[in-house]
Amino acid sequence: MSTRIAFLKGHGTENDFVIVPDPENAIDLPPAAVAALCDRRAGIGGDGLLHVVRSAAHPEAEDMAAEAEWFMDYRNGDGSVAEMCGNGVRVFARYLQHAGLVTEGDLAVATRGGVKSVHLSKEGDVTVGMGSARLPEGEVTVSVGERSWPARNVNMGNPHAVAFVADLAHAGDLFVPPPVGPASAYPDGVNVEFVVDRGPRHVALRVHERGSGETRSCGTGACAVAVAAARRDGADPTVTGLPATYVVDVPGGRLVITERPDGEIEMTGPAVIVATGEIESGWLETLAR
Repeated sequence: MSTRIAFLKGHGTENDFVIVPDPENAIDLPPAAVAALCDRRAGIGGDGLLHVVRSAAHPEAEDMAAEAEWFMDYRNGDGSVAEMCGNGVRVFARYLQHAGLVTEGDLAVATRGGVKSVHLSKEGDVTVGMGSARLPEGEVTVSVGERSWPARNVNMGNPHAVAFVADLAHAGDLFVPPPVGPASAYPDGVNVEFVVDRGPRHVALRVHERGSGETRSCGTGACAVAVAAARRDGADPTVTGLPATYVVDVPGGRLVITERPDGEIEMTGPAVIVATGEIESGWLETLAR
């Protein structure tokens, strides 16, 4: 192994990521190493880590290699593995463009949540085809202190509980996961979104992402919120036959979410590479032991 390992730092609506290019899947990144890299005081700092690997070189993505050359091996900030990250996909695509591996236009990215279609526009925004939402049956409740709210269970390849509230301050500090019940609804944990209305088809959210705490943005969460809002508002595209577009304000910016009558969801927003550097491999190796 070389004495240093290249990394980049990027963000999508201030949901920020450490990016580790590793086309041949040669770098060992156990949970402790990922958590250390994402540490904002002792590491580089990020809500998560984007491990950039060729699909053919990763056992979890080999069967997607014919559709997508690149696999987003996404990890949460605590080192745990996640199925998908909507903002992460946009930043992942921006990295590929930054590295000269793709150009403006369409590309496919393999994720644990399936192959995602991405469009890099000339204007700078990145659009991701997020697939369709699943809406598991059953009542779900989110609590903070003495308050509780009914929530919509939405799965975007990863699980979400969406609660509409009167004031985003009611979400509390979001340092720890808000209690969600019943526990059986989310056996592997859940991302929790608190949502307020800003205007017609315009909402704002705060989110606690499992494994990361409160983040400045959550792409799959914004999609889940738009899906839940459309059902609440009687604008379900699968019923009306018309696309539903919602503007979703997150603490780090703004995303535009469109759900089509066929159920497919598209998310559009910015993605930025802000820095490049090198990791001391000796430091990383001590964490991998």
